[in-house]
Amino acid sequence: MDWHISVALLVSGTLVGIINTLAGGGSIITMTMFMAFGLPINIANGTNRIAVLLQNLTASITFIRKKTFDLKHGLLLSIPVIIGNIAGSFVASYINDWVFKICFGVILLVIMIYLLLDTRIKLKAGNRLEIKPIHYFWFLLIGFYGGYIYIGIGYLILAIALWLMRMDLVTANAIKGFVILLATPFSLAVFMIMGNVDYTFGIIHGVGNMIGSFLASHYMANWGKNFIKIFMAVIVAICFCDLIGVISLHDFFYSLLSIKE
Repeated sequence: MDWHISVALLVSGTLVGIINTLAGGGSIITMTMFMAFGLPINIANGTNRIAVLLQNLTASITFIRKKTFDLKHGLLLSIPVIIGNIAGSFVASYINDWVFKICFGVILLVIMIYLLLDTRIKLKAGNRLEIKPIHYFWFLLIGFYGGYIYIGIGYLILAIALWLMRMDLVTANAIKGFVILLATPFSLAVFMIMGNVDYTFGIIHGVGNMIGSFLASHYMANWGKNFIKIFMAVIVAICFCDLIGVISLHDFFYSLLSIKE
């Protein structure tokens, strides 16, 4: 591997780590970078799981050490996500692309509006979290969704955590990362068994993810509620515009790297 590819993977990984820890949607950058450097889409998809795993491992360790969230709550909410993730993987072949785009687009739009308009969102409220039976049901559906689509699972967790469970921003992001951390090994294992993982790309990009994730998780509380809300809303808006075809992140990064398909 050429040194410039390694540097590009490391730098982009750092950016993706920050984006995914604060909001989500960074996998769009990851997938585009991987394919731009020659990985087939199925291998790019599998390789991305290494970066996701390392990124959320780093963030979760930081959040746990800082006692950002109750570990028991994270474990309890992870159980239905893992069960749903396994179940969803069995129906992966039945994905309807246009249905996915409509559903994901609506989710992104609702989250963006909610982040900008809901004044009740707190940066770190310190409220006691109460997990109700209905919350397990929602996280089971999230896991099922993630099992066969995966893209956007972080936004779904944030939507439930912020909107229905009334978590603050820091706790919601911490719970999101921890739940995805525990669910990712199941999907990664499938890709590894099928031989759809490039370990060199995954590890180098994953190291960058870890750096970005560490920075975001360590200093998130110092950046202020408005900054985090606006940052998340901007990322969501970009993902939404890419989804409906207003912009193309795929073409943008190919052009940036001066690599033709």
